[in-house]
Amino acid sequence: MPDTLPVQTATLALEDGTEMAGRGFGAPGVVRGEVVFNTAMTGYVEALTDPSYRGQILVLTYPLVGNYGVPAPRSPGTLDGPYESDRIQVQGLVVQTYVGDYSHHAAVRSLGAWLCEEGVPAVSGIDTRWLTRRLREHGTMGGVLGSGPGEAVDAVDMRDVIRLVAPPEVVTWPGGPLKVLLIDAGAKDNIVRSLLKRGATVVRAPWFADIQSLAEEADGVVIGNGPGDPRDAVGLVESTRVLLEHYPRPVFGICLGNQILTLAAGGETVKLPYGHRGLNHPVQDLLTRRLFITSQNHGYVVRQESLPEDWEPWFVNVNDGTNEGVRSRTRPFAGVQFHPEAHPGPRDTAFLFDDFMRLVGAMARRTS
Repeated sequence: MPDTLPVQTATLALEDGTEMAGRGFGAPGVVRGEVVFNTAMTGYVEALTDPSYRGQILVLTYPLVGNYGVPAPRSPGTLDGPYESDRIQVQGLVVQTYVGDYSHHAAVRSLGAWLCEEGVPAVSGIDTRWLTRRLREHGTMGGVLGSGPGEAVDAVDMRDVIRLVAPPEVVTWPGGPLKVLLIDAGAKDNIVRSLLKRGATVVRAPWFADIQSLAEEADGVVIGNGPGDPRDAVGLVESTRVLLEHYPRPVFGICLGNQILTLAAGGETVKLPYGHRGLNHPVQDLLTRRLFITSQNHGYVVRQESLPEDWEPWFVNVNDGTNEGVRSRTRPFAGVQFHPEAHPGPRDTAFLFDDFMRLVGAMARRTS
């Protein structure tokens, strides 16, 4: 189906003075944000709605973007996929070649039309290969994306970004007899779908809720992904520290949740030069030595050398040796830096949800 969006000029300017000109295909406007890149070949609908990208200008390295369009909007109050939240989360989008004439059985609108509907500017005609190499060499940096007239929208305050992406209230998704508390600081919807698929009732609570009271009624706890520097999430780290001191049942952290677990246990996190974002990151299980291909989206990692004596590294990144998971030696607590719930994939590590739910069920039976 042809795209009828008007052609407009657009620019991307980096904080080091680099400027690139292209063509706008989203909403007119000027936005500021941290410029990051993702190397995935597909999944732009999922990436754009991932709350972990809140406050960032996303560069997609795959050269053709938009060719399979965008599905219909989700019904209010549902978890309908492939969306990972109820809105586009990125500040802006940068691609090399935008394809407006989309073709897919589930598509009802173009990527450009969707961006316009949600007020998100985008630019095509940028040499994303060159841009990615620059970000790799100099590290992630701030930028301004401008498409059409207007004053620049202020950058998101990344020190408080998890408050912007958390749900306003506790929501329960009925699924089965085992109850799992999902602590939400920007969690992807597919975490909920993955737990429901395995027979759990999911209590999805914002990170600032009364976590301790909610956990008392749960058979297990998942700390989800989210944006920003985990060291800024002081309230979440403190509530997790209290949880680990008193909670006897399984706790599983994903992405930001892995970092929060580590900080709560007394470890440290560090910022990566340009982050891990893509669908083909190899990790190794340090116990079995098995390799898995994973989906990742993070700018910070656990500093492995900082782990307390009663914690151990679980997975490691094969490319750069950084930590990809931790677990307690004495308690049923563990976390992974990658995304086992990845949609559209890879699904190599989806078994971690199976393992978590088996452990939740076993411990629930033992204490009943």
